[in-house]
Amino acid sequence: MCTRILWNTNRHAVLTGRTMDWPESTEPVLTIFPRGLARDGGALGNSTVVAENPLLWTSRLGSIVTTVYGAGTADGLNEAGLAAHMLYLDTTDVGPRDPARPGLQIALWIQYLLDLAPTVDEALALLDTFQLVPVEMHGFRATVHVALEDASGDSAIIEYIGGRRRVHHDRGHTIMTNEPAYEEQLRLLREQVRIVRALGHDQAGSEVPVPGNVNAVDRFQRAAYFGALLPEPADDRQAVATILAVTRNASVPFGAPYREGRFRTYNTEYRTVCDLTGRRYFFELTTGPNLLWAELDRFDLSPGAPVMTLRPDGVDLVGDVSDRFTSSPAPF
Repeated sequence: MCTRILWNTNRHAVLTGRTMDWPESTEPVLTIFPRGLARDGGALGNSTVVAENPLLWTSRLGSIVTTVYGAGTADGLNEAGLAAHMLYLDTTDVGPRDPARPGLQIALWIQYLLDLAPTVDEALALLDTFQLVPVEMHGFRATVHVALEDASGDSAIIEYIGGRRRVHHDRGHTIMTNEPAYEEQLRLLREQVRIVRALGHDQAGSEVPVPGNVNAVDRFQRAAYFGALLPEPADDRQAVATILAVTRNASVPFGAPYREGRFRTYNTEYRTVCDLTGRRYFFELTTGPNLLWAELDRFDLSPGAPVMTLRPDGVDLVGDVSDRFTSSPAPF
Protein backbone atom coordinates (compact mmCIF):
# COMPACT_ATOMS: atom_id res chain seq x y z
CA MET A 1 0.00 0.00 0.00
CA CYS A 2 3.10 2.21 0.22
CA THR A 3 4.74 5.01 2.19
CA ARG A 4 6.53 8.15 0.92
CA ILE A 5 8.96 10.18 3.08
CA LEU A 6 10.56 13.43 1.89
CA TRP A 7 13.68 14.81 3.61
CA ASN A 8 14.20 18.39 2.46
CA THR A 9 15.86 19.90 5.54
CA ASN A 10 19.42 18.54 5.46
CA ARG A 11 22.32 20.46 3.88
CA HIS A 12 23.51 17.75 1.48
CA ALA A 13 20.63 16.64 -0.72
CA VAL A 14 16.87 16.58 -1.16
CA LEU A 15 15.93 12.92 -0.74
CA THR A 16 12.75 10.89 -0.90
CA GLY A 17 12.24 7.32 0.25
CA ARG A 18 9.22 5.23 -0.69
CA THR A 19 7.99 1.70 -0.19
CA MET A 20 5.91 -0.29 -2.65
CA ASP A 21 3.58 -2.52 -0.66
CA TRP A 22 1.48 -4.90 -2.74
CA PRO A 23 0.09 -8.45 -2.45
CA GLU A 24 1.91 -9.71 -5.54
CA SER A 25 4.80 -8.72 -7.76
CA THR A 26 4.18 -5.54 -9.75
CA GLU A 27 6.85 -6.79 -12.18
CA PRO A 28 9.12 -3.77 -11.59
CA VAL A 29 11.59 -2.83 -14.30
CA LEU A 30 14.03 0.07 -13.94
CA THR A 31 13.67 2.09 -17.11
CA ILE A 32 15.58 5.02 -18.63
CA PHE A 33 13.46 7.18 -20.94
CA PRO A 34 15.25 9.72 -23.19
CA ARG A 35 13.71 12.96 -24.41
CA GLY A 36 11.65 13.02 -27.57
CA LEU A 37 9.44 9.98 -26.99
CA ALA A 38 5.92 10.12 -28.43
CA ARG A 39 3.35 9.07 -25.84
CA ASP A 40 -0.27 7.97 -26.07
CA GLY A 41 -2.19 8.56 -22.85
CA GLY A 42 -5.02 6.34 -24.05
CA ALA A 43 -2.95 3.15 -24.25
CA LEU A 44 -2.77 0.50 -21.55
CA GLY A 45 -0.27 -2.09 -22.70
CA ASN A 46 -1.59 -3.40 -26.01
CA SER A 47 -5.11 -2.12 -25.33
CA THR A 48 -6.76 1.22 -25.98
CA VAL A 49 -8.64 2.46 -22.92
CA VAL A 50 -9.24 6.04 -24.08
CA ALA A 51 -10.58 5.73 -27.61
CA GLU A 52 -11.98 9.26 -27.83
CA ASN A 53 -9.59 12.20 -27.45
CA PRO A 54 -6.60 10.56 -25.74
CA LEU A 55 -3.86 12.83 -24.41
CA LEU A 56 -0.87 12.79 -26.78
CA TRP A 57 2.51 14.33 -26.00
CA THR A 58 6.25 14.16 -26.66
CA SER A 59 8.64 13.95 -23.72
CA ARG A 60 10.85 16.99 -23.12
CA LEU A 61 12.82 15.56 -20.19
CA GLY A 62 14.61 12.27 -19.67
CA SER A 63 13.80 10.17 -16.62
CA ILE A 64 14.55 7.02 -14.67
CA VAL A 65 11.45 5.20 -13.43
CA THR A 66 10.16 1.96 -12.01
CA THR A 67 7.37 0.60 -14.19
CA VAL A 68 4.31 -1.27 -12.93
CA TYR A 69 3.02 -4.34 -14.84
CA GLY A 70 4.73 -2.92 -17.94
CA ALA A 71 1.80 -0.54 -18.44
CA GLY A 72 2.64 2.55 -16.40
CA THR A 73 5.01 4.26 -14.00
CA ALA A 74 4.84 3.83 -10.23
CA ASP A 75 7.85 5.91 -9.20
CA GLY A 76 10.58 7.98 -10.80
CA LEU A 77 12.91 10.93 -11.14
CA ASN A 78 13.59 13.18 -14.15
CA GLU A 79 16.79 14.92 -15.22
CA ALA A 80 15.62 18.30 -13.86
CA GLY A 81 15.23 16.89 -10.35
CA LEU A 82 11.46 16.39 -10.21
CA ALA A 83 10.38 13.12 -8.56
CA ALA A 84 6.93 11.55 -8.55
CA HIS A 85 5.39 8.66 -6.66
CA MET A 86 2.08 6.90 -7.24
CA LEU A 87 0.52 5.34 -4.11
CA TYR A 88 -2.72 3.46 -3.63
CA LEU A 89 -5.81 5.32 -2.34
CA ASP A 90 -8.98 3.25 -2.42
CA THR A 91 -11.34 6.26 -2.25
CA THR A 92 -9.95 7.89 -5.40
CA ASP A 93 -12.76 9.16 -7.62
CA VAL A 94 -11.82 11.17 -10.72
CA GLY A 95 -15.44 11.79 -11.74
CA PRO A 96 -17.29 10.93 -14.97
CA ARG A 97 -15.46 10.99 -18.28
CA ASP A 98 -15.72 14.21 -20.30
CA PRO A 99 -14.68 13.41 -23.91
CA ALA A 100 -14.09 17.11 -24.57
CA ARG A 101 -10.98 16.88 -22.36
CA PRO A 102 -7.89 14.87 -23.38
CA GLY A 103 -7.97 11.59 -21.46
CA LEU A 104 -4.93 10.16 -19.64
CA GLN A 105 -5.10 6.63 -18.29
CA ILE A 106 -4.14 6.89 -14.65
CA ALA A 107 -1.12 4.54 -14.76
CA LEU A 108 0.64 7.09 -17.02
CA TRP A 109 -0.21 10.06 -14.78
CA ILE A 110 3.20 10.58 -13.23
CA GLN A 111 5.08 9.73 -16.42
CA TYR A 112 3.31 12.63 -18.13
CA LEU A 113 4.47 14.96 -15.37
CA LEU A 114 8.03 13.63 -15.39
CA ASP A 115 8.19 13.96 -19.18
CA LEU A 116 7.24 17.63 -19.20
CA ALA A 117 7.77 19.36 -15.83
CA PRO A 118 11.07 20.35 -14.18
CA THR A 119 9.45 21.60 -10.95
CA VAL A 120 6.46 20.97 -8.71
CA ASP A 121 4.93 24.30 -9.74
CA GLU A 122 5.09 23.39 -13.42
CA ALA A 123 3.78 19.89 -12.76
CA LEU A 124 0.77 21.29 -10.94
CA ALA A 125 0.12 23.67 -13.85
CA LEU A 126 -0.20 20.61 -16.12
CA LEU A 127 -3.09 19.13 -14.12
CA ASP A 128 -5.62 21.19 -16.06
CA THR A 129 -4.41 19.87 -19.43
CA PHE A 130 -5.99 16.41 -19.10
CA GLN A 131 -8.62 14.30 -17.39
CA LEU A 132 -7.60 11.13 -15.59
CA VAL A 133 -9.27 7.93 -16.75
CA PRO A 134 -9.42 5.00 -14.28
CA VAL A 135 -8.12 1.61 -15.38
CA GLU A 136 -7.71 -1.88 -13.96
CA MET A 137 -4.47 -3.89 -13.96
CA HIS A 138 -4.14 -7.55 -12.96
CA GLY A 139 -7.62 -7.42 -11.45
CA PHE A 140 -6.87 -4.36 -9.28
CA ARG A 141 -8.41 -0.94 -9.76
CA ALA A 142 -5.68 1.68 -10.16
CA THR A 143 -7.11 4.06 -7.57
CA VAL A 144 -4.11 6.19 -6.66
CA HIS A 145 -2.93 9.51 -5.35
CA VAL A 146 0.39 11.16 -6.20
CA ALA A 147 3.25 12.82 -4.32
CA LEU A 148 5.64 15.21 -6.08
CA GLU A 149 8.83 16.94 -4.98
CA ASP A 150 11.64 18.80 -6.72
CA ALA A 151 15.28 19.65 -6.18
CA SER A 152 14.38 22.85 -4.31
CA GLY A 153 12.54 20.80 -1.68
CA ASP A 154 9.08 21.89 -2.79
CA SER A 155 6.38 19.26 -2.35
CA ALA A 156 2.79 18.52 -3.34
CA ILE A 157 0.24 15.78 -2.74
CA ILE A 158 -2.60 15.37 -5.25
CA GLU A 159 -5.81 13.46 -4.64
CA TYR A 160 -9.16 13.13 -6.39
CA ILE A 161 -11.99 12.71 -3.88
CA GLY A 162 -15.65 12.72 -4.92
CA GLY A 163 -14.69 13.77 -8.44
CA ARG A 164 -12.83 16.88 -7.24
CA ARG A 165 -9.09 17.49 -7.19
CA ARG A 166 -7.41 18.31 -3.89
CA VAL A 167 -3.86 19.68 -3.92
CA HIS A 168 -1.69 20.14 -0.82
CA HIS A 169 1.32 22.22 -1.83
CA ASP A 170 4.24 23.37 0.29
CA ARG A 171 7.54 22.04 1.66
CA GLY A 172 5.85 20.78 4.82
CA HIS A 173 3.97 17.95 3.11
CA THR A 174 6.64 15.31 3.61
CA ILE A 175 4.72 12.12 4.47
CA MET A 176 2.12 10.18 2.53
CA THR A 177 0.69 6.68 2.91
CA ASN A 178 -2.80 5.46 1.91
CA GLU A 179 -6.26 5.47 3.50
CA PRO A 180 -7.69 7.72 4.74
CA ALA A 181 -7.28 10.79 2.51
CA TYR A 182 -4.42 13.16 3.32
CA GLU A 183 -6.42 15.78 5.23
CA GLU A 184 -7.73 13.11 7.58
CA GLN A 185 -4.23 11.67 8.01
CA LEU A 186 -3.05 15.09 9.16
CA ARG A 187 -5.97 15.34 11.59
CA LEU A 188 -5.17 11.92 13.03
CA LEU A 189 -1.50 12.90 13.38
CA ARG A 190 -2.47 16.04 15.31
CA GLU A 191 -4.68 13.91 17.55
CA GLN A 192 -1.82 11.51 18.21
CA VAL A 193 0.44 14.43 19.15
CA ARG A 194 -2.27 15.76 21.49
CA ILE A 195 -2.58 12.37 23.23
CA VAL A 196 1.18 12.04 23.65
CA ARG A 197 1.40 15.50 25.19
CA ALA A 198 -1.55 14.78 27.47
CA LEU A 199 0.36 11.76 28.76
CA GLY A 200 3.22 14.07 29.68
CA HIS A 201 5.69 12.79 27.11
CA ASP A 202 8.37 14.81 25.35
CA GLN A 203 7.70 14.56 21.60
CA ALA A 204 11.32 13.63 20.93
CA GLY A 205 11.78 11.23 23.82
CA SER A 206 12.37 7.50 23.60
CA GLU A 207 9.38 6.94 25.89
CA VAL A 208 6.94 8.31 23.31
CA PRO A 209 4.43 5.59 22.30
CA VAL A 210 4.90 5.44 18.53
CA PRO A 211 2.23 3.51 16.56
CA GLY A 212 3.77 0.22 15.48
CA ASN A 213 1.35 -1.65 13.26
CA VAL A 214 1.45 -1.84 9.45
CA ASN A 215 -1.81 -0.09 8.58
CA ALA A 216 -1.60 3.21 6.68
CA VAL A 217 -2.38 5.43 9.69
CA ASP A 218 0.30 3.85 11.87
CA ARG A 219 2.88 3.99 9.07
CA PHE A 220 2.06 7.67 8.46
CA GLN A 221 2.53 8.56 12.13
CA ARG A 222 5.65 6.44 12.56
CA ALA A 223 7.28 7.94 9.45
CA ALA A 224 6.36 11.45 10.62
CA TYR A 225 7.88 10.80 14.06
CA PHE A 226 11.21 9.44 12.88
CA GLY A 227 11.36 11.76 9.87
CA ALA A 228 11.23 14.75 12.20
CA LEU A 229 14.22 13.49 14.22
CA LEU A 230 16.76 12.85 11.47
CA PRO A 231 20.28 14.08 12.34
CA GLU A 232 22.31 16.19 9.93
CA PRO A 233 24.31 13.72 7.78
CA ALA A 234 28.05 13.95 7.34
CA ASP A 235 27.90 13.44 3.57
CA ASP A 236 25.67 12.32 0.71
CA ARG A 237 26.29 8.65 1.43
CA GLN A 238 25.16 8.98 5.02
CA ALA A 239 22.15 11.04 3.91
CA VAL A 240 20.92 8.23 1.65
CA ALA A 241 21.49 5.65 4.39
CA THR A 242 19.53 7.79 6.84
CA ILE A 243 16.40 8.22 4.71
CA LEU A 244 16.57 4.55 3.76
CA ALA A 245 16.54 3.64 7.47
CA VAL A 246 13.24 5.48 7.97
CA THR A 247 11.84 3.94 4.79
CA ARG A 248 12.69 0.48 6.08
CA ASN A 249 11.06 1.37 9.41
CA ALA A 250 7.80 2.09 7.57
CA SER A 251 7.95 -1.11 5.53
CA VAL A 252 5.61 -4.10 5.87
CA PRO A 253 7.48 -7.32 6.75
CA PHE A 254 6.67 -10.61 5.07
CA GLY A 255 3.56 -12.20 6.55
CA ALA A 256 2.40 -9.12 8.45
CA PRO A 257 -1.42 -9.09 8.63
CA TYR A 258 -2.82 -6.04 6.88
CA ARG A 259 -6.55 -6.34 6.23
CA GLU A 260 -9.31 -8.75 5.33
CA GLY A 261 -10.23 -9.35 1.72
CA ARG A 262 -8.75 -11.05 -1.29
CA PHE A 263 -5.29 -10.87 0.25
CA ARG A 264 -4.35 -10.87 3.92
CA THR A 265 -0.94 -9.23 3.57
CA TYR A 266 0.55 -6.35 1.61
CA ASN A 267 4.26 -7.00 1.97
CA THR A 268 6.76 -4.35 0.93
CA GLU A 269 7.91 -5.48 -2.50
CA TYR A 270 10.65 -2.88 -2.94
CA ARG A 271 11.99 0.41 -1.64
CA THR A 272 13.41 3.35 -3.58
CA VAL A 273 15.32 6.50 -2.71
CA CYS A 274 15.38 9.47 -5.08
CA ASP A 275 18.37 11.80 -4.71
CA LEU A 276 16.93 14.88 -6.38
CA THR A 277 20.14 16.86 -5.93
CA GLY A 278 22.54 14.29 -7.37
CA ARG A 279 20.01 12.72 -9.78
CA ARG A 280 20.62 9.23 -8.42
CA TYR A 281 17.96 6.56 -8.12
CA PHE A 282 18.34 3.83 -5.48
CA PHE A 283 16.38 0.56 -5.52
CA GLU A 284 16.12 -2.25 -2.97
CA LEU A 285 14.10 -5.38 -3.75
CA THR A 286 12.94 -6.95 -0.49
CA THR A 287 13.42 -10.50 -1.77
CA GLY A 288 17.17 -9.86 -2.03
CA PRO A 289 19.80 -8.32 0.25
CA ASN A 290 21.36 -5.92 -2.27
CA LEU A 291 20.98 -2.16 -2.65
CA LEU A 292 21.57 -0.92 -6.17
CA TRP A 293 21.47 2.45 -7.84
CA ALA A 294 21.81 4.25 -11.15
CA GLU A 295 23.28 7.65 -12.00
CA LEU A 296 20.92 9.43 -14.37
CA ASP A 297 23.73 11.68 -15.62
CA ARG A 298 25.57 8.64 -17.01
CA PHE A 299 22.86 7.92 -19.60
CA ASP A 300 22.32 9.42 -23.05
CA LEU A 301 18.97 11.19 -22.72
CA SER A 302 19.06 12.98 -26.06
CA PRO A 303 16.19 12.53 -28.57
CA GLY A 304 16.69 9.33 -30.52
CA ALA A 305 18.72 7.64 -27.79
CA PRO A 306 17.49 4.14 -26.90
CA VAL A 307 15.23 3.29 -24.01
CA MET A 308 17.32 1.37 -21.47
CA THR A 309 15.99 -1.16 -18.96
CA LEU A 310 17.16 -3.35 -16.10
CA ARG A 311 15.28 -6.04 -14.22
CA PRO A 312 16.37 -5.52 -10.62
CA ASP A 313 16.13 -9.12 -9.42
CA GLY A 314 19.56 -10.39 -10.48
CA VAL A 315 21.53 -11.80 -7.55
CA ASP A 316 24.71 -10.20 -8.90
CA LEU A 317 23.25 -6.69 -9.02
CA VAL A 318 24.66 -4.44 -6.31
CA GLY A 319 26.01 -0.89 -6.07
CA ASP A 320 26.12 1.35 -9.13
CA VAL A 321 24.47 -0.63 -11.93
CA SER A 322 24.30 2.17 -14.51
CA ASP A 323 26.38 0.12 -16.94
CA ARG A 324 24.12 -2.95 -16.60
CA PHE A 325 21.13 -1.41 -18.41
CA THR A 326 20.44 -2.66 -21.93
CA SER A 327 18.58 -1.20 -24.91
CA SER A 328 14.92 -2.26 -25.02
CA PRO A 329 11.66 -1.36 -26.78
CA ALA A 330 9.72 1.33 -24.96
CA PRO A 331 7.07 -0.31 -22.74
CA PHE A 332 4.67 2.59 -23.40
